[in-house]
Amino acid sequence: MSRDDHVRLEGVITDVYAGGQFAVKTDAGALVRAQLCGRMRKHRIRVILGDRVTVALSPYDLTHGMIVFRAK
Repeated sequence: MSRDDHVRLEGVITDVYAGGQFAVKTDAGALVRAQLCGRMRKHRIRVILGDRVTVALSPYDLTHGMIVFRAK
């Protein structure tokens, strides 16, 4: 699957779990469990509770995603 096939949603970090997992409440009202994408890990971009983020979701499973952007 290419990068363009993902569904991108905006949301807020609501909870932080062990192992780099985060709970994200999207603007649409859904709760998504997400992890940081590789590029964000590589550049050591920190994400904390309350940050606005963009989550890329697979069209096959809308409950898991990758955090691809942290808003300033």
